Amino acid sequence: MAPDGPGQVPYGYPGGGYGYPGQPQGYPAQAQGYPGQHQGYYGWPGTQPLPANGMGTAGLVLGILSAIVFCLWPVAIVLGILGVIFGSIGRGKASKGMATNAGQALAGIICGAAGIVLGVGMLVLLVVT
Repeated sequence: MAPDGPGQVPYGYPGGGYGYPGQPQGYPAQAQGYPGQHQGYYGWPGTQPLPANGMGTAGLVLGILSAIVFCLWPVAIVLGILGVIFGSIGRGKASKGMATNAGQALAGIICGAAGIVLGVGMLVLLVVT
């Protein structure tokens, strides 16, 4: 017999009263063992929140794109600047322990700087010729 199936789970039966819809009335709301009741983060009670690796990853992606599309020099310069900014923010989060991808953030800074240099080099080449 499932906890949310037809009928009521007998008292003391293992698996009864997990806080699913249709739960018997004898269980208080605090005893419900599903993560939707906990505020602040998603996950099981007692676990740490996931690392915030988004900025470092975004810096790496934008830095790589800026280095690839250097022939479109305005796009490469903008993407390179954004890659350096997001990489720096991601590096700062990694140094505070909020993220775990310090290497990706550093690679984003380096690739973004390379994209800026290549974009400016393409601009100079177009102006000179």
